[in-house]
Amino acid sequence: MKKLYTLIGAFCLLATASAQTTKKVVADKIVGIVGDKIILKSDVYNDIIDRQRRGEPVPPNANCYIMDQLLTLKALVLQADKDSIVVPEDEIEALLENQIRGFIQMYGSKDALQQIAGRTVYQIKEDFRQSFTERKKAERMRDNIVSNVKITPQEVKEYFDKIPKDSLRFYESEVEISEVILYPKASRDLEMLAIEELNDYKKQAEAGAQRFETLAQLYSDDPGSKENGGSYGINRTEKQMDPAFISNAFRLKEKQISPVFKSKFGYHIIKMESRAGDDAIVRHILRIPKITDDEVNEAIERLDSVRAKLIAGTMTFGEAVAKYSDDEAAKYTGGRRMNQGGGTFLALDQLDKETVELLAKTKMKPGEYSKPVTFMDERQKKGVRIVYLQSRTEPHRENMKDDYDRVAQRALEMKKQEVLEKWFASRISSYYLMIDDEFRDCDSLDNWLRYSVKTNP
Repeated sequence: MKKLYTLIGAFCLLATASAQTTKKVVADKIVGIVGDKIILKSDVYNDIIDRQRRGEPVPPNANCYIMDQLLTLKALVLQADKDSIVVPEDEIEALLENQIRGFIQMYGSKDALQQIAGRTVYQIKEDFRQSFTERKKAERMRDNIVSNVKITPQEVKEYFDKIPKDSLRFYESEVEISEVILYPKASRDLEMLAIEELNDYKKQAEAGAQRFETLAQLYSDDPGSKENGGSYGINRTEKQMDPAFISNAFRLKEKQISPVFKSKFGYHIIKMESRAGDDAIVRHILRIPKITDDEVNEAIERLDSVRAKLIAGTMTFGEAVAKYSDDEAAKYTGGRRMNQGGGTFLALDQLDKETVELLAKTKMKPGEYSKPVTFMDERQKKGVRIVYLQSRTEPHRENMKDDYDRVAQRALEMKKQEVLEKWFASRISSYYLMIDDEFRDCDSLDNWLRYSVKTNP
């Protein structure tokens, strides 16, 4: 029963992955019981089949590994029930809705999903309601167990000292950077041109002269959906979507095309392909009005004055971001660029090409501000920015001076794992456990098997 903490996280992925099929493949029988929680043979082997279908490597002892995960999950759920831990129904419903959106996006429409699954959307959601509820209860129980676990500097040092020197991680050069970004505003004439173009595309699609998805592939300025004909799966309650986009989309009937409207990204038209309650599949065409040199130069001049204040020390970088930046999300981080894990250090291969070239060409040193430079963001929108290089590390082996936070995080996770293992060790004998004989040769289940009741061969 090793690595309990990481196993629960892994199971969360398994629960989602196994939802890719809604039909049982393996004949069922009960192969495990923890208290009043049962584990079916299909829970174990359908997961293996799903992995094989997706072309993922499946180790010889995959059945043992997955059974260990499931026993751990069921034990946590059992304790959560005893401790009266409740997961709000609206939270489970949101998870199910998100899963259904993923299915609809995968298969193209609600009808296609229901045809492939052989079940209605409502039935699919009900099929997975219990597993989603158990997953969230297990997460809450796990969090309760380790919520008070802290790590001291001495414990971090002891953890680090136990790592063999030749096993210490090697880090490439990394940087911490922040940005103030301005997006030049297009002239009214060029905005009107974008609107006229979209109205023309709308007329072509409505007249049947050209398919909407073909027009999106030819003319849309959205690189994220251009190749698949402008298609997106959306939900009315999605907080990350632009409000104007959501509002205009959900006014439409199926197969209807919206009037031209403006969002923070540019100008759009949307076609409603299919809709199921708060979920929908839409196609859209985005046109971003062209920016002339005049608008770009105006933004450069504004940032030149901001840079002068930064160098003079009359304004902090955080103040500059809050006052001037057009990137709303950056205002919550002081303009910091964040890595995928939420940290601030970025390897060069995690930066866009333009930033890497800027750092190399200008030979910026930590504490310096770049001159205002133009760039294209991930939406292919032209902007102007000042880059602030806060720090740069040299390529190095992991050490306590440069990498303390990373080492401390790993040490903390190990300590949480140890707390979980002790928690299980103190309770496992009090559970009613039954594990089917076909799993009795699994070394990873030794602690479970020690307390399992005997089953008939």
